[in-house]
Amino acid sequence: MDVLTAIEKRREITSFKEQEIPTDVLEQLKRALYLSPSGNNLPSREFIVVTDRDKLNLLSKTTPYMKWLEQATAGFVIVGNAELSKYWLQDATIAGSFLWLAATSRELGAAWGAVYHSEDAEESKQRERYVRELLHIPEALRVVAIIGVGYPAIEPAPKQLYPLETVFHVEQFEQKDN
Repeated sequence: MDVLTAIEKRREITSFKEQEIPTDVLEQLKRALYLSPSGNNLPSREFIVVTDRDKLNLLSKTTPYMKWLEQATAGFVIVGNAELSKYWLQDATIAGSFLWLAATSRELGAAWGAVYHSEDAEESKQRERYVRELLHIPEALRVVAIIGVGYPAIEPAPKQLYPLETVFHVEQFEQKDN
């Protein structure tokens, strides 16, 4: 599947089949994360691959919105190193996008579980501490997200988007009438 098709096909999948992901496909997903760009080419983001069912079940309790991890075959925890790069959050987020598109291109589904919460420092601290303690993540690293991956239990309908003109401007920003 080409990249644009993967972008068009990508959906948030929160219901997965009980089907293992082949080792070679997991390796491809890891490679997508590894190849994702980072500011100044620094390793400002690191990844923890979780396939252990008990750990995935525990990770599902990170927030009330990650119950789908109980069905996911794998979880990819993305952490950022704020001490290494001021672009840690962008780098970690871009890596997650690369993973999601790679998963989609392999007919896998994925869901994004936000751990870092930029607007609520206390909530972020609580979420990050939970994952940090569970996976022995050093205090200096920020836990950005957990992406659950597996084979989709259902094929979602095509996404209905707003008109292209709603978000595109030419040469300069132009206020649009609502």
